[in-house]
Amino acid sequence: MKKTLALVIAILTITACSKKNQERKIVVITGIDSTLRPGNDFFKYVNGKWYDSVAIPASQSGVGAYMFMNFPQRMRLQGILDSISKRKNPSGSVAEKVGDFYASGMDTLTIEKRGFTPIKPLLSKIDAIIDVPSLMNFVGTQVKLDNSSIIGFGVSSDEKNSSMNIAQLYQTGLGLPDRDYYFKSDASTKTIQQAYKKYLSTLFEQTGSNVQEAKKNANVVFDIDKQLAAAHKTKVELRDVQANYNKIAVSDLIKRHGNIDWEAFLNNLGAKTDSINVGQPQYYDALDKLLKKIPVADWKIYLKANSLERYANDLSKPFVDASFEYTKVLSGQGVQKTRGEIMANVVDGYLGEALGELYVKKYFSREAKKRMLTLVNNVQKAYAKRIDNLEWMSPVTKQKAKEKLFAITKKIGYPDKWRDYSTVTVARDTYFENMVSAATAAYQFQLQKLGKRVDKSEWYTTTPTVTAYNNPTANEIVFPAGILQAPYFDNNADDALNYGGIGMVIGHEITHTFDDQGAQYDKNGNLKNWWTKEDYAQFKARIQQVTDLYSQFTVLGDLHINGALTVGENTADIAGIAVAYDAFKMTDEGKGNKKIDGFTPDQRFFISIAKIWKVKMKDEFLRLWINNNPHSPPNWRVNGPLMNTTPFYNAFNLQEGDKMFLPKEDRITIW
Repeated sequence: MKKTLALVIAILTITACSKKNQERKIVVITGIDSTLRPGNDFFKYVNGKWYDSVAIPASQSGVGAYMFMNFPQRMRLQGILDSISKRKNPSGSVAEKVGDFYASGMDTLTIEKRGFTPIKPLLSKIDAIIDVPSLMNFVGTQVKLDNSSIIGFGVSSDEKNSSMNIAQLYQTGLGLPDRDYYFKSDASTKTIQQAYKKYLSTLFEQTGSNVQEAKKNANVVFDIDKQLAAAHKTKVELRDVQANYNKIAVSDLIKRHGNIDWEAFLNNLGAKTDSINVGQPQYYDALDKLLKKIPVADWKIYLKANSLERYANDLSKPFVDASFEYTKVLSGQGVQKTRGEIMANVVDGYLGEALGELYVKKYFSREAKKRMLTLVNNVQKAYAKRIDNLEWMSPVTKQKAKEKLFAITKKIGYPDKWRDYSTVTVARDTYFENMVSAATAAYQFQLQKLGKRVDKSEWYTTTPTVTAYNNPTANEIVFPAGILQAPYFDNNADDALNYGGIGMVIGHEITHTFDDQGAQYDKNGNLKNWWTKEDYAQFKARIQQVTDLYSQFTVLGDLHINGALTVGENTADIAGIAVAYDAFKMTDEGKGNKKIDGFTPDQRFFISIAKIWKVKMKDEFLRLWINNNPHSPPNWRVNGPLMNTTPFYNAFNLQEGDKMFLPKEDRITIW
């Protein structure tokens, strides 16, 4: 598919045929607050009435579009799972495996009777640890069961030889969301720290410790966490893709870390390799020292806590309740999710492509996939024109950029081939064992790629998920079926809504090919410079403008967006809107000025952009978002880029004095 896309693009026409236009429905736009000036807060102008009236479901931390559309998606999945789990499915079929896995997790009577019996053998193995070698042996065994504890191991493409898979190590080991939670002293962070310690203490109590011992153990775990956190890079530092590439010979790693014993560890994993990329070497340098510094007895407490946290939601109700009490403090979620929603999410996580195959048959059409490909091709063609028109880029770099642009692989809807889960053993009355079998199979699926060529047909998200992504090492953009629904995409709606919705997302994902990180990869996905020195300096200066602008934006009073953390996503938002608009203007509707439902085509385009980020979330979750998410919060995903979009000013008559107004010379243009 990838090889022929450029030829296909060259012959595709931009406009849809008139017959198709006649078949499209008129989508009525509701909720606009005409009492407000669009240029003061466009997010509120479009979404304010909804925002002020909608209630966040008690079991959720937010409501609306974007990631919160995964809540109704899970209801769809639950419907599929409820149906197939109650019927007789063909032996060995996808439906049988998925249905039985779901049924085992819905059998809460059996789960309650078992208590924490399923993990007692695991806790006994920890009790049997006597020294660092036996500790590391246990850690390696758990990596093979999707429990990373202190070693983060994976297999993925070599960023400087992207056609081949290599072993990867990354920093890990923390119970709190990020390293900074261990060092901040503000009231909100302290509350989260205490909730985490209480969670740990409760887990120890549930497995036999008295209250005093449980609290002491929780403090031991927190102290080890904090020492590991001190060696972690910050989220902003992790954006430096060059610094995260440290390919090291295993023989040198063995000499460097005498306590970890990499030879024995990798043998335990079944990972035969002579080199490995250590993403954050300072973490493993620190870990090697901590393995000797911290008493083995304390490490055993830490590993018990890690194991209990890993499996808390898969055990009986007291463990699930303890996990929820901690989650509630982090996210503001009011009540626990239903068991059906939880299990829909679990099955999607462990048998995602099998469940996705069932989802596509019911909810995604070939016609939608075909129109989506046309949209992607049109946005891509518009992007090429924008590159041609850049004043700050030299011809030689423009040519390289367009070569990379037209080398992008496009994945839409669902994979061309579904993953084989035949090695996963599932029974209707052994939920915990089913989960362990699926985790083991997932590890082996990953391990078998080591040292082999990258399979570029592989997907890294499940089909029903409401998301889209750019994979720089494969130079690919991916749009699962889950996001190809309203408000992002409606196969029967007018072009303005689709180009403002999914068109903006397409432009956003293409721009990740050229954001502060993606721009460092060549057309083949290798971490390799393709810029002239002068052009890259110009590019970095414009990227800095994005960082500086978004660092001024606030939420929850005076909580600032982290402009350095969110710069890649903000860059993609700004350019994504600009290129989607250009593509829209190439359609018949975009060229005209005929009003639909009282709005001009341009107005409908920009209203659609605001609609796709229509989100309301709990304050706790918003604070969690600001601290950890590389995306800006939804209101600034609307207002921030539109402040830099001159056609938006024209569509809604923005004037100096409007809060979103920026002088023309201050509006940021990168691509």
